[in-house]
Amino acid sequence: MGAEMLEAGRIVNTHGVRGMVKIEPWCDSAEFLKGFKRLYIGGERYDVLAASVHKEHLLASLDGVSTLEDAIRLKGKVVSIARADARLPKGRFFIADLIGMEVRDLSRGVLGKVVEVMTLPANNVYVVRGEKEYMIPAVDEFIRSTDLESRVITVEIIDGMEV
Repeated sequence: MGAEMLEAGRIVNTHGVRGMVKIEPWCDSAEFLKGFKRLYIGGERYDVLAASVHKEHLLASLDGVSTLEDAIRLKGKVVSIARADARLPKGRFFIADLIGMEVRDLSRGVLGKVVEVMTLPANNVYVVRGEKEYMIPAVDEFIRSTDLESRVITVEIIDGMEV
């Protein structure tokens, strides 16, 4: 998938008999995903006719998907969004952009690269792998700056963050 498209979830089931799909969000929330007027499934564009949040999932009615059989054919497929359609608040980043970024500590130097971002209820945690592995909470206390252009995250960690 190119950088212009971002995987945002997966269709986990159908809803009702009129072709609605139930989407498990892989982004911040179903509420965030609800803001998109078009979604991409299997490389095809689908206009969103209606959407609502139900128990942390997005229920969506898509143009061209009007029967239960249409919706069943989409079950299990990945849902993507166009990066150009997304607007993130200042200081927020797409997980896809963070993976592979170099992480430098103010006193320890280069720690390694971000290999995973764990999305936990309290905050995200960056899993950084180099000579050692680190788990760094993505909070202001530890993250000093994130520079997408130079692909460097500057941190100030404390002892014990090594795994």
